[in-house]
Amino acid sequence: MRETNLQEIRPYRIVLADGHTPLREGLKKILKESVDLNVVGEAEDSVELLRLLKQFVPHMVILDVSMPEGGGFEVTRTIKSMYPAMKVLILTMHKSYEYLRQALSAGADGYSLKEDATTEIAPAVEMIRNGGIFISPLLAKRDY
Repeated sequence: MRETNLQEIRPYRIVLADGHTPLREGLKKILKESVDLNVVGEAEDSVELLRLLKQFVPHMVILDVSMPEGGGFEVTRTIKSMYPAMKVLILTMHKSYEYLRQALSAGADGYSLKEDATTEIAPAVEMIRNGGIFISPLLAKRDY
């Protein structure tokens, strides 16, 4: 029997985690434009996020690095330990190489800036979904 590749499964299930409802609403609208992306849950904090992951087992989590009830880096480590195949995209206002380094060290599959979310979020999801690592173009120009 052939093993199922998560990237092949349609629709691709996503959970959004950010303390700001208007941001989540905007992300949902952008992601809905892609026929095969489905936002299956939203969380305001880390505790709610971990509960939703057990309920929906999404393919990807898009989360803010500054999450209430536990920071995004710690949550990313927890997600990767519990669900190694689950993808994590950090969406943040922090244009910081140190934060980027910490996100990647925690196991994040991507790091995108909120200021560019309207143009970057869909390409970031697709790149990560297809096995790549997404780094905001504003930060990708530097050598690490």
